[in-house]
This record gives sequence, C-alpha cells and structure tokens, in this order.
Amino acid sequence: MTDLADEYTPGLPTYDDHKYKRYLRGWMSYAFASEVFAVVSLTLFLPICLEQFARDHGYLLPDRIQPCNTAVTNSTVLTAEDGEGIRCVVKLGWMWIDTASFSLYVFSTSVALQAITVISMGGIADHPPHRKRVLLSFATLGFTSAILFLLLPSSSPVWPLVALLAISANVAFGASIVALNAYLPGLAASAQEVVAADAEVWRIAHVQPQPHGHSANDPTPDAEAEGAQASEPLLAPEELTVTLEVAEAKAVRNQTLSTETARISAHGIALGYVAGIVVLLLALIPVRALGGSTFALRLAIGLTGVWWALFSIPAAIWLPGGKDTKTIAVWEESSDEPWNTGKEIVKAWRKLGNMLRWREIKRLKNTFTYLAAWFLLSDGFTTITSTAILFGKTTLHMPASSLMIVGALAPSAGILGSIMWPVIQRRAGWSNLRVLITLVIMASLIPAYGCLGFLPVFQHGARVGGLTTPGEMYGLTVVFGIVYGAFQGYARAFYAELIPPGEEARWYGLYSITDKSSSFVGPLIVGLIADTTGNIRYGFFFLIFMVWLAVPLLASVNIERGREDARQYSQRQRAVGS
Repeated sequence: MTDLADEYTPGLPTYDDHKYKRYLRGWMSYAFASEVFAVVSLTLFLPICLEQFARDHGYLLPDRIQPCNTAVTNSTVLTAEDGEGIRCVVKLGWMWIDTASFSLYVFSTSVALQAITVISMGGIADHPPHRKRVLLSFATLGFTSAILFLLLPSSSPVWPLVALLAISANVAFGASIVALNAYLPGLAASAQEVVAADAEVWRIAHVQPQPHGHSANDPTPDAEAEGAQASEPLLAPEELTVTLEVAEAKAVRNQTLSTETARISAHGIALGYVAGIVVLLLALIPVRALGGSTFALRLAIGLTGVWWALFSIPAAIWLPGGKDTKTIAVWEESSDEPWNTGKEIVKAWRKLGNMLRWREIKRLKNTFTYLAAWFLLSDGFTTITSTAILFGKTTLHMPASSLMIVGALAPSAGILGSIMWPVIQRRAGWSNLRVLITLVIMASLIPAYGCLGFLPVFQHGARVGGLTTPGEMYGLTVVFGIVYGAFQGYARAFYAELIPPGEEARWYGLYSITDKSSSFVGPLIVGLIADTTGNIRYGFFFLIFMVWLAVPLLASVNIERGREDARQYSQRQRAVGS
C-alpha cells in the first residue's frame, strides 16, 4: 500500500483549465502546421519534384544522347514493347542512375539521417526546459528548407542541392515531431479527467486502516505489537480492502489516461490530415495552371513550408517552455545537475544500447517480436506510398494534377478507415491482433495487384487490370488509405499493451526509432531493383515479400504473456532503482 501511495504522492497535479487549454492549442497548432509537409510534400510532391529535377538533366537510354525533357511525349517514343516507359537516366559524378531511383536514394538517405538525429536528440527533447527550443529549432530548419525550393530552379548548375534541401526538411520534420510527441504524455496526464483519477488514487492510498481493536491514539507497547505481528495475518482485512481499492482506482486511472492520450493523438492526426487536404486543394490551382511544370512542383513544396512557418507561430506562443514546463503533470521533474548537450547525446545512445541487450530482449520476447514486425511493416507501408507515386508518374504517365488527386484521396480515405475499422471490430468481436493482421494482408494485395501487370493479357489488349490505368491508381489509393489510416492507430494501440508500465516514453522512443531506422531499407532496395531491371514494377514483388514476412511475426505474439512480462520487467526496474 505504501508503494502505491508513494507512486502518486510526488507531484500530484492540480487541474488548471486555462493553462491546459492553452498548451493543448499549442500542441494542436504544431500538428496542424507540420503535418502538411508530411501529407503534401513528403508523400506526394517531393518524390515527383526530385524525379523531375533529375529528368530535366537526364537522357534517354540506350544512347544517352536525347534529353528526356525534349522527347516527344507519345506512345511510340515513350513506350517500349512491354508497355513500360523507356528509362531516363541522369549522371551524378561518375554514375548514371535512373531518375526515379534518384528520388528513392534521396529519401533513403534522409530517413537514415533522421533516425540518427532522433536517437541523438531524444534525451534533450525529454528535458522539459529544452523541449520547446528543440522543437522550434528543427521546425525552423524544416520550413526554411521547404521554402528554399522556391529559389532553386532545375536549370541551375547546382541543381543537386535539391537533394540537400529535401534531406534537411525531412530530418527536421521527424526530429520536431519527436519533440512534439514528448509533450503528449504530460498533456494527457494533465487533462481534467486524469487529474481527477490521480486524486482518487492518492486519496484511497493514504487511508490508514487501524488494527482491529485499536484506535489511532492508542499506544501499543513494543512487545504487544510484536505479538500482534506474529499472530495476525500479513495484511489485515481492512488493509487488504484498501489495497484492492487502490488497485481498482489505479486501473481506472490508467484506462482514463490511455483514452485521453489516444483522443489527443487522434485529434492531432485528424487535424493534420484536414490541413493537408486544404493545402493540396490550394496547390492544385498553380499546378494545373502551370501544367505540372518543375516550377509548379517547387511552388507546391514552398507553399507547405510557408504554411508550416505560419502555424508554428501560435505553437511557439502557446506551448510550454522553460519554467512553464513545471506547471502541469509530469513536467514537474527537474534536476540540479549542470546541463551538457554532449553528455545527453552520449547518454541517449548508451540507453539505447542497454535496451537492446540480449538479456533485455529475452525478458521482453513478445515486445521485441512485435518491434521486428513493426520494422518490416513501417518500411513496407512507407515504400508502398513512395513507389506508387513514382510508378504513377514514370509508368502510368499521370500528370502532376492527377497525382495531387491521389495525394488527397489517401488521407481522406485514412480518416474514413480510422473511423470504420473500430466499428467493424466491435461488431465482429475481433481482437486488436486480428484486426492488425487483416489490415496487413489487405495492404499486401495492393502490390500484388500491380504484379498482375506482367501478365500478357493486361499488357496487350486489356483496358483495365494489373494497375495499367490511372483509374486503377485512384481505386487502389482509396483502399490503401482506408487500410493505412486504421493501421497506424491499431499498431500504436497494440504496442501500448506490450511496453513496461511507467516507461511509456522510453519505449515509444524505441518504437519511433524502429520506424525511422527501417524506412530507408525499402526505398533503397526498390531503387536498386528499378536501376537493375529498368522497370519499377518489379519492386512490387519485393513489397509483397516484405509485408508478408511480418505476418508470422505478428501471429506469434502472445499478448497476455507479453503484457505480464512487461509488468514484471517494470517491477524489476523499480526494485533496482533504474
């Protein structure tokens, strides 16, 4: 009983409606500002723009004499016998690479650097006084890089700098989101419902039941006390009752916190999707008016940078920073030790190494099995998105305006999927694991459908089938959006059941690192496949393999055993003072 009381005694928060709502508005404002870059630029315009920059300086194979941008855009010139586009390659240094692969290589590099950055700055972002500074610094780097696309024409002799801008923007976006997510536990713990639940746990835990037959003021001689301890059970009925009440109250508090965290997170995602759709519609005007030119693509990316910058202003005003971080919930933690950025970076890598020791992996077998599946799935879903956009541009020859529609359909369908699948789950009585496996299998059907395009019936004569028409791209985008929107929510919720209680931030950091560190593998391999075969469609086979490889890993996760292992792990950590 004492342990439970002590757990909630320090820093018991009081609810401040004005400050909580101000901080919540600041958190939502940055989600509204930054998610536009992910939805509009990162998913849609950056891959197209990078490919277009390379194409403007590329030459058609096999002779490498005719510039790609001067080729006659009709089927006799741009279409080979197999129905796929003739390759356009660009020379970088001493290497000739496919223009589509250039985009994939840049994205792969940016994600790898993003993973290194996220690991290094994790401890700094966890330090409340520095969190806001970290967020705003990376936000400034991100939106500045996006805006600079407006100043770098594809005709410039230093056009490869576009890769550096894309890498800087993506790394900064990912790092700023890590800092933003660091606010989420404290923000959720400071909600009115959670504060009330905390107070109830504290109240029950501090009820001191008196031994039977004694009052609080009756002195008990030592000998009598010793005799009572020898003859009475370890816990008196009154003490047992209070302990059970505390456990029940704590369960209610944890459920309330989980619900509030999911609510805030879901609202942030939905708000970001709404902003993304709005900016897509705004960008559609200049892209259509300029015929999908390279300048139009640069203009669209620059627009997301301007949006990101403008709506970061209210976040900078409302988010807590410095002394303000001590005003609510878990943000009260402080240290008298002198702050050293270098030491924090080293400490972050050391902590990561401790978590990945084989001894720790064996103790949390189900948690790490799921992380292995997440490694494959996060990479697979990310690569499906980037590959599909490039496939639509280079193989289906869809104009930029059509690809913008694809970009708008995906998040719109994602909102629908996040609402629809919980309803299906309740009516079917499925577990989270079953829903997750179903979503993964459905996602694998999308690249599988693209592989049908190799069949002769779809290459010659058939008007539809095998992802050979733009109309099919639109339909598959809706299906993928419905699946991916739900997958993101269920993947995070399922992982929450497998992490040690009280160490959520630490383990969600590993979850994010696993996501970022894996997401460069798929684009890299698909890029190599496209370079080697000259046909990006072959990359669909790899995507099927990657997604299906995760299915047996998911199926082998024992959620009940994993939950118990996580609880015991947390108790051991507290016992040794870790």
